[in-house]
Amino acid sequence: MSEVEESGTKAHYVCQTYIAKAAARGQQGNLQIDKQLQYSTPHEAQERAEREFRAENCVGADAYMVIEDSDSGEVGDPTFLVRLGSVPEQD
Repeated sequence: MSEVEESGTKAHYVCQTYIAKAAARGQQGNLQIDKQLQYSTPHEAQERAEREFRAENCVGADAYMVIEDSDSGEVGDPTFLVRLGSVPEQD
């Protein structure tokens, strides 16, 4: 589920959803990854993130792209296509 470039890199398109993880009494809850789905195109990943975000238990969703170097296996930082609801902060 990726595009292979002539330069030996692959583009991966991912939809990642989040749920609220219950915290101990008196503490703020945390986000937890619920689903991580890979797609062939950025459009498919973004559409799925939008659909998932409308689900009852989903508190946030990201659609993003990462580039993988086929030779080394290294993966670059994500490029976000869409960020919906409660999602982790970017560094």
